[in-house]
Amino acid sequence: MQSVIIEIRAGTGGEEAALFAADLFSMYSKYGQSQDWKQKILQIHKTGIGGIKEIVFELEGENAFEQIQYEGGVHRVQRIPETEKRGRIHTSTATVAVLPKPKPGTIKINPQDIKIETFRSSGPGGQYMQKTESAVRITHLPTGIIVSSQDARSQSQNKENALQILEARLLEKKEQEDLSKMGTQRKEQIKWAKRAEKIRTYNFPQNRITDHRIHKKWHNLDDILNGNLRPVIKSLSRQLE
Repeated sequence: MQSVIIEIRAGTGGEEAALFAADLFSMYSKYGQSQDWKQKILQIHKTGIGGIKEIVFELEGENAFEQIQYEGGVHRVQRIPETEKRGRIHTSTATVAVLPKPKPGTIKINPQDIKIETFRSSGPGGQYMQKTESAVRITHLPTGIIVSSQDARSQSQNKENALQILEARLLEKKEQEDLSKMGTQRKEQIKWAKRAEKIRTYNFPQNRITDHRIHKKWHNLDDILNGNLRPVIKSLSRQLE
């Protein structure tokens, strides 16, 4: 069994970007369900009309990381937003980061290296949802990495979720540092998507998804967003591994 932590954040495009981030989360969630993977939301920030500013969630199941590893990067959507009165096509983005969940003992965090703060969890509009300070923010002092969790019911569960996110980000940082020490040829062989790299465009007017890394197109956009990612994953695995 493998576990993968996925972070999705709305990029450029305002509310439309947040709605697109929600679409991406739904796509991965439904694909995970089709694979009988377990899902756990570690952190989520919603908007008032159903969008998602940021979500961090875990998928656990057979070959989970191997199948999702090439989804990291910038995803672009081209469509007419529901709020667009003139019928103009807008371009928005969302970023996806794919982090392998560290196995127990892989990443050791010194308690003296972290600062733990508690606060009251808030809703989409910033209003406080709970009277008790159950939300948790953790700062890793040596690296400056800050993570938080506020959606679990208890402070202890939010702390556990935040620590899982921190461990995954520390592992990612370590892997990036190791990669920077490799030669150019080795880096090219790995071909891991960078967070800032535009990897895919979802064009609604033309019912088309294009993956720019392998120059391949699919004309069943709705089906793929509904969780039928298998053809995309197979093509990526075949050409990027």
